[in-house]
Amino acid sequence: MPKTLLRKGWTFEEFSVGDTFVTAGRTVTEADIVAFAGLSGDFTQLHTNVEAAREGIPGERIAHGLLGLSIASGLLAQLGFTEGTILAFRELTWKFRQPIFIGDTIRATATVTGTRLVPRLGGGLVKLDVAVTNQAGASVQRGTWTLLIASRPAQDA
Repeated sequence: MPKTLLRKGWTFEEFSVGDTFVTAGRTVTEADIVAFAGLSGDFTQLHTNVEAAREGIPGERIAHGLLGLSIASGLLAQLGFTEGTILAFRELTWKFRQPIFIGDTIRATATVTGTRLVPRLGGGLVKLDVAVTNQAGASVQRGTWTLLIASRPAQDA
């Protein structure tokens, strides 16, 4: 069931398998692609050259796959549930399923699929199944993220 009222900074103990978090949408713009190309140094023609992209598949410029992933990360961070409690982004398995076009509005849905306490690291691992969808509901990216989340302080346990 989606969590709609999120409190900032969940500790490891507050996550349960099945918890689902749904972000707001965000429209991907040409400015996003240009800024990402400059930041990353990836000026691949498919992203930055209208004429070259027109001749290829899918026939127009698309967002960098890693830009889509980065936006998804930011959208989930905006929900605040890991604010101040995330210790590390530990692992990522990711599929780029369909292109993200200029003007697409994407959102992310994250569902907790596993938790494992790791006391020596000060918290536990939270495994999330993350799906990025566009305005039509099509899955454009999908994968698994593993986050290290701080445990509740001892006095609160």
